[in-house]
Amino acid sequence: QVQLVESGGGLVQPGGSLRLSCAASGFSLDYYKIGWFRQAPGKEREGVSCLSGSDGAQYYADFVKGRFTISRDNVKNTEYLQMNSLKPEDTAVYYCAIPTRATLSTEERSDSSWSECGGFWYADWGQGTQVTVSS
Repeated sequence: QVQLVESGGGLVQPGGSLRLSCAASGFSLDYYKIGWFRQAPGKEREGVSCLSGSDGAQYYADFVKGRFTISRDNVKNTEYLQMNSLKPEDTAVYYCAIPTRATLSTEERSDSSWSECGGFWYADWGQGTQVTVSS
């Protein structure tokens, strides 16, 4: 069974750090680039970091640049999102996913189960991991 499982979330004070894990099972991450997303209460899911389809580079959203970093352990088949200098506005459920489609119809784009990052569309969501930044 192909599956991604997020973990590592928790409660942290502003300025603190957390490392989220995205463990893959049923397939090898060697052949995929992971997209990281987050969804805060009452807000749409947004891309945090992913593969950029335009240049193949790792994309980081402006609101996390310089604070969040992606790494990977191929032996453990796990990718990590290191989050430093956390802010209260980083509070959200964080998800990892693999890209599903390169294009969507206009109708499909209105479906909130789809999220875009780096020019690719993602729709296979796990349970996510909650990150709460608060003093």
